[in-house]
Amino acid sequence: MHSVSNPSRVRFVGPVAPFAPGLLEELVSLGYATTSATMQMQLAASLSRWLVGEGLGLDGLTPLVLDRFLVERRRRHTHHHSRRALAPMLGYLRRLGVVPAPAEPPSASGAAEVLLERFAGYLAGRRGLTAAVVQAYVHWVRPFTQEVLCPGDVDRVGELTATAVAGFVTSQLPGMSSRKKAQITACALRSLLRFLHAEEMTAALLVDAVPPVAFWRLSGLPQPLTSAQVGALMGVCDRSDPVGRRDLAVITMMRRMGLRCAEVAALRLEDVDWVAGTVTVHGKSGRIDRMPLPVDVGEALVGYLRDGRPVTAARTVFVRAVAPFTSLRPAGVSCIVARAASRAGLGTVHGHRLRHTAATETLNAGAGLEEVAQLLRHDGVATTVVYAKTDRNRLAQLARPWPTDTASIR
Repeated sequence: MHSVSNPSRVRFVGPVAPFAPGLLEELVSLGYATTSATMQMQLAASLSRWLVGEGLGLDGLTPLVLDRFLVERRRRHTHHHSRRALAPMLGYLRRLGVVPAPAEPPSASGAAEVLLERFAGYLAGRRGLTAAVVQAYVHWVRPFTQEVLCPGDVDRVGELTATAVAGFVTSQLPGMSSRKKAQITACALRSLLRFLHAEEMTAALLVDAVPPVAFWRLSGLPQPLTSAQVGALMGVCDRSDPVGRRDLAVITMMRRMGLRCAEVAALRLEDVDWVAGTVTVHGKSGRIDRMPLPVDVGEALVGYLRDGRPVTAARTVFVRAVAPFTSLRPAGVSCIVARAASRAGLGTVHGHRLRHTAATETLNAGAGLEEVAQLLRHDGVATTVVYAKTDRNRLAQLARPWPTDTASIR
């Protein structure tokens, strides 16, 4: 008969031993099952014994030392031999300050990388863009920086001319694999040129030297889900299961309130005012809006918070369904929608289509574009105009009846 694993009975010797009780409490608070917690404690005990053999303490646990430990562990074990496996323990010890924090990435070297680093700081600090958007902008302007601004890693920014900008754009953008990539590159390049002028690195603002990418504005058509598809999407969420209650709350909130995946992931417990019936939404570029909480969204949230959300120290409303019970990421929110759509037989559906659905349903119910813009938290109606194409009720009034009399056809 096999004995049940007990993480509190794992024996420790070495520098990790004094922190073993706290580590176990940490694992329990994150929702680790008994077996998983035992494995984590055994891994910590193994590291502690190895440090003793190497004559090292926790202050010497650098990335290179960790790599040496993992190499040794792989020789004797077939599991828990990666940096990811060490993450819960290292995170706990680093918060206590007994293990060195990960080394900062080396400072940029070379004129091009130094300039890109300054540009990234400008985007994050002055423009308030998220880290993911900053990273994308830097990626798309790197070729221009290396080839035009700093050729051969020599700073030539002060010599930049409109001709050089237009020449680079017209030679590079037409060869890109998609119109979207060309548009993103042009947008990022204009942002870089504004940065150069704002920092007085160029005498003139050369934004107009970037020609527009050919594109018929509002030519696209939003792809909302139909009522039947929404019903199928929500119907596959098992309300008797904690994961199903979470998924139903996420889908209901996105479909009714038009939230983005990142806004759902960032929602915190204190953002929901149950007395006033409002939700504080943290949107793009640091924008904060207070929105009314629809009744069905509130009911779905209550169902999840009471009978679905794991006990965790995380303050976000939605958390992972398996340990560690940490906050969901925006990609995880979109995956909830995608998995539900797959189960419902709807094919590929990502989270943003629920935002289109919310806008379209609101417009078809009789709301104006201004009200839809407020729902989506757009800066102006110009961004919302594209949804006018999906207003079936108003478009039907403009449609002429199809002729059925042959005489009238003549």
